[in-house]
Amino acid sequence: MLLTMLVDLDHLLADPIFDPNRCGIGFHPLHSYYAIAVYVILLWPKKTRIAAIGLLLHMLTDAQDCLWMRLQA
Repeated sequence: MLLTMLVDLDHLLADPIFDPNRCGIGFHPLHSYYAIAVYVILLWPKKTRIAAIGLLLHMLTDAQDCLWMRLQA
């Protein structure tokens, strides 16, 4: 599950790499809605289930950051 944190490597493609006012969900390629749909599909095969759970938990925590950011505005 720790290897699912490698999904954050797509942040290196952004300019600037870190922006505290940017929501990563829907912005970065591996955080896109299409990628999240693939992660949901990966729940079905037993061989990819643990990785899919880790990726979806990662997306959930990133989504919480986006929600928190909107509530602060």
